[in-house]
Amino acid sequence: MEKGNFVDYIRVFCRSGKGGAGSMHFMRTKFNPQAGPDGGDGGRGGHIILKGNAQLWTLLHLRWRKNVLATNGENGSRNNCTGRNGQDVVIEVPLGTQVRDEESGELEAEILHDGQEIILLPGGQGGRGNAYFKTPTNQTPEYAQPGEPGQEGWKLLELKVLADVGLVGFPNAGKSTLLSTITAAKPQIADYAFTTLTPQLGIVPYRDDKSFCIADLPGIIEGAHEGRGLGHRFLRHIERNSVLLFLIPADSKDHRKEFEILVNELEQYNPELLDKQFLLAVSKSDMLDEELRKAIAAELPENIPHVFISSVAQQGLNELKDMLWQALNN
Repeated sequence: MEKGNFVDYIRVFCRSGKGGAGSMHFMRTKFNPQAGPDGGDGGRGGHIILKGNAQLWTLLHLRWRKNVLATNGENGSRNNCTGRNGQDVVIEVPLGTQVRDEESGELEAEILHDGQEIILLPGGQGGRGNAYFKTPTNQTPEYAQPGEPGQEGWKLLELKVLADVGLVGFPNAGKSTLLSTITAAKPQIADYAFTTLTPQLGIVPYRDDKSFCIADLPGIIEGAHEGRGLGHRFLRHIERNSVLLFLIPADSKDHRKEFEILVNELEQYNPELLDKQFLLAVSKSDMLDEELRKAIAAELPENIPHVFISSVAQQGLNELKDMLWQALNN
């Protein structure tokens, strides 16, 4: 997704440095014109290194950096001097970034911790100089190794948002309103579908100075697993959330069916998502009386904990936080 300031998918060409060649040289001094081999080794080529940075939230800084090239190692020289190593290139990425090879689709690296470093493409080893090959039976080797080539290829960098809780629901279910109420985040809120086009993160303060992270994700529509709406661009972010909070508005025509459609979209995209812990909140509940609440509760799945909330009227929010905290710590 490369529109706006939230970029969670980038394609870059990476090439590590080539190793320097070993030197084939023989020492000659004033008093010893055949002092023997003294060719030094070549330097290592530069690595392409991936590094986690907790201060980054998107891949925006890499949008215009389409080529990441490390420098080559220097050749060895006489007097057993080893060539200088190529300069490593460090690519800083937000936590939750995965790197795949474009050609094979294989997952090559995953950054989950601040400061974590992974060598994505190692530089080529420098070649041995002829001094390395000197033996009692071969005291004048007339050969040295060339440096090993570097590695190159197109890489796909994909960010999957890291959050404790993910908000799941149809467009206009009240997810952004809830996020703005229980956190300091300020997502765009309006009375039309797909107001939220990119994931929004917020920190929920809890008792005794504790807190947890919650993500407002763009709304699902039926057929999202086939790419409809925001499709896979949204669904992949759910894979990182420990707990999924399904938000169903009180004015929904069929609360149970809406929940089942949401669960089905997750299952069709990735069946492993069903192993996560599900919670359910009925939003906009300030319009309900006690009789309607009991009627709606009877429609909801019995094995899914639920709570009635109203972000505008500040109803049920403490109960919701307690339920989320208990789910995260179980």
